[in-house]
Amino acid sequence: MRSLPYACVSPSGIRAYAQTMDVVTGLLDGPRARGAFLLRSHLRAPWGMRIEDEAPLTVVPVLRGRAWVGPATNDGDPGEFLETGDVVLLRGPEHYVVADRPQTAPTVVVGPTDQCRAIDGGPSPMQVFGVRSWGNDLEGETVIITGTYPLDGAVGRRILRALPHRLVLRRGDVDATLVELLAREVVHDLPGQEAVLDRLLDLLLITCLRAWLDRADAPGWYRADADPAVGAALRLIHHDPARGWTVEMLAREAGLSRAAFARRFTALVGDAPMAYLTGWRLDLAADMLLADDATIASVARAVGYSSPFALSAAFKRVRGVSPAEHRRRVA
Repeated sequence: MRSLPYACVSPSGIRAYAQTMDVVTGLLDGPRARGAFLLRSHLRAPWGMRIEDEAPLTVVPVLRGRAWVGPATNDGDPGEFLETGDVVLLRGPEHYVVADRPQTAPTVVVGPTDQCRAIDGGPSPMQVFGVRSWGNDLEGETVIITGTYPLDGAVGRRILRALPHRLVLRRGDVDATLVELLAREVVHDLPGQEAVLDRLLDLLLITCLRAWLDRADAPGWYRADADPAVGAALRLIHHDPARGWTVEMLAREAGLSRAAFARRFTALVGDAPMAYLTGWRLDLAADMLLADDATIASVARAVGYSSPFALSAAFKRVRGVSPAEHRRRVA
């Protein structure tokens, strides 16, 4: 069984986990790369790669030169150019193309298991240059790093769902020191190197997420955290999901009438208070269920359901699968 990406995994720790995990901490603590795929590419134009790995999330910093990233299908999306120092986050499972320019047809395809093949079935124009390093020319004018990994944990997937399919952070938005350190370490093969690279990739991703969350297009639940009334209600929900919250109780804590609170919460967060509470409880439950020693009953109590049956019914209604099926799928 896959381990939780958070510290509290024992039955005695489940409630502590639920009571201390707010949404911002949850999304920033979510990334936990384990053996992430990392590759440094050295490229000379013309070059183009069609990526079909269907990874939930990919991080691509541009170390040198220029690259274009866009959809694999002609859907009217013009794509975007990336310059030196830019970083792009790509949310899967959609396929995409990275090339020197939009007009360059891809010559290689990267598949779901990091398999690379020529797009026409012939010899691949790419060659291996060393540890985690490949391309069509070691002295090419463009150098990029590709880092891909899944995000474990439903609280972490909350941010994954909110991210656009393609998010570009420009030079200056991201700490260049992290990118430079990752660029140096990715071609080394020292003891513990995989763990070092995993943590560096996590730090780079978290830096990108924080930069994005400071933008105007951040999710409503993040912006609402700064609102005196709605932010207070969100923190109550996050810190004590097991409590039998009602709209009236939350409104009273926020210092508003029931109607005014419901309108304000829905406008800022994008969900009605009880719908948000249900989603938060089930996200927490989805994470907790992955602990080897967790039971449906203990998880139900920790997130505010009166019985295992009540949790199972809500889980199946919202997520389309039972808690047991969720466990099997993730395992």
